[in-house]
Parts: sequence; structure tokens; C-alpha cells
Amino acid sequence: MTTEPSSPRFRFGIRFSLLSRRWRQVLDAHLAAVGLSDATWVPLVHLHACGGGIIQKELATMVGIDSSSLVRLLDILSRQGLVERRVDAADGRARLVHLTTAGEQRVAEIRRELASGEAEMLADFSDAEISVMLRQFERLDQRLRDLQARRQQEAS
Repeated sequence: MTTEPSSPRFRFGIRFSLLSRRWRQVLDAHLAAVGLSDATWVPLVHLHACGGGIIQKELATMVGIDSSSLVRLLDILSRQGLVERRVDAADGRARLVHLTTAGEQRVAEIRRELASGEAEMLADFSDAEISVMLRQFERLDQRLRDLQARRQQEAS
């Protein structure tokens, strides 16, 4: 395994990181054009993906922001009627975040716009090519999860 500058392994990390950032910028611009801001669509989509009923701290981690920023964002989304906080029956101190019916409808709108933007970005790729990329992403994701778990065990 080489780490020479001409090696694909040397260039992969930074290229993947920059591509991910650019993907997100183009997607955010597409969504902004239809009135959806990054601050509002990301937590709603994550909340929907996990099925709701998630504690704020876990949602903050998924979204990639600190808990205090998420609290302010959830306040906004709550005032808009898109989310609600409920007491966790297992821990009365914790609050679980749930999508409301309006929140579910908003996520459906967001998903339609995400699909539209992604279709435009992936227009030059066949379904077979996309499937190959997704399999590789899954392999990489599993490797990263394994590394995280190993490091957590070593730290314990």
C-alpha cells in the first residue's frame, strides 16, 4: 500500500471530502431555490429516517451540530408545527423529538425535491453504476464503523 502523491489512496480522502461538500452545496442550492433551508431540511430528514422518538442529543449528533444549536432549531421547527417534543416514558428528564403530521408532509416535499436534485446530479450515471458506488459506500461505511467500535473498545 503506497501513500505516494500519485497513488489513488493518497488522493482518495481529500477528494471524497471535497466531493461530499460540493454535493451538499449543489443540493442545498437546489432546495433553497424552492424555499428549503439547510437548517430546516436536514434535521427533518434525519428525524424521519430514524422513525422519530429520538432524544435531542442523538439527533444533534446525526445532524452534526451541537445540542444547544439543535435546541434553537427545534424551537423554530416546533413553532412551525413540524416537530414536537414528548417526555420519554423511560426517563422523565429526557425529551423525545417526533415529527408532527405537518412535519411528515414537509419531509415528503423535501424528499421529492431531494430526488429531483439528485436525479439532475446523477443524470450521466446508469443505475448499474450507481449500484456499484452504493455497494462501495456500504463497504467503506462498514469499515469506518468497525474502526470506530475498535477505537472505543481500546479507549475503555
